[in-house]
Amino acid sequence: MSSYRDILNTFTLDTLPDLDVVTFAALELFSESTLPQVAYTKFNRPLVVGSGNAAVAGKLLFDDVDAVFADESSYMQKLSVIDTIDGAFLISASGGKHAIYIAQELVKRKIPTLLLTNNVAAPAQQILGAASTFIFPKNREPYTYNTSTYMGMLLSKTYEDERSIKIFIETEVLKCVPQNFTSYTAIYLIIPEQFAQMREMFQTKFDELFGPKLMARVFTLEQTKHAKTVIELPTELFVSFGVENNDFGLEKNRLFIPLPDDVDYAALMAVVYVFIGHIQKQFPPYYKERIEAYTKETSASFGSSITPIVE
Repeated sequence: MSSYRDILNTFTLDTLPDLDVVTFAALELFSESTLPQVAYTKFNRPLVVGSGNAAVAGKLLFDDVDAVFADESSYMQKLSVIDTIDGAFLISASGGKHAIYIAQELVKRKIPTLLLTNNVAAPAQQILGAASTFIFPKNREPYTYNTSTYMGMLLSKTYEDERSIKIFIETEVLKCVPQNFTSYTAIYLIIPEQFAQMREMFQTKFDELFGPKLMARVFTLEQTKHAKTVIELPTELFVSFGVENNDFGLEKNRLFIPLPDDVDYAALMAVVYVFIGHIQKQFPPYYKERIEAYTKETSASFGSSITPIVE
């Protein structure tokens, strides 16, 4: 019987998989892989820096550390005003693009830096050195999906059981997924309070897959109480993950999705990504129709070759 990873090994630009398929393939990958062991407490006050979802992954990995968090727009300012930074963790799936300039600046300032990447040929590794680089396994995926990339890093910290997560989604989550997503013009995700830092990760995935075609919002239940529903929309679906929602959205537009009892970052990421993947299946293929042209445009912006499929 073929696996989800088989699909990822053979898809083409004409058969790009949806996010749920890529998520299941990531869980299969990590059930068969050994992850690098990173000393996440190596520094007393590290700068944790990355772009996009790498920045979010950094916040999750160092949620129990007195870290200084930054992205490609803020790292220079943080380095300039915070003199207690004694090391850095640079997180980048590709180890390229902005990671190159960030690595150069950290070396210039003589700040000891560890690179977390998925690219054995990461340009930033050439700057920081192999001894300072942790290479995580990844699957072949469509550009921007970055599912196996950051899930592996999270699992290296949380030690969750990938097989149990996959079984839970297949047996408990999929049966709750509706088949009428196109009836809605907006999606509102409610996630547990302890995972508030993951909001940006899920919002980014909606931005990448749907852009302005489908409005999406992500908040915790407590955040939702603060004027997020002043304006009502009869076609907004409220989806609560592991949290009972008895107050927000029209009663007929409320959907509950269960989470494992021992849910942690990787499990929540997998459940929500699979859910978003099923939304993707029901709407027109906005991402698939646009990604080839987009990667050509962004290649010009970064001055490097970026392809729709990340091998």
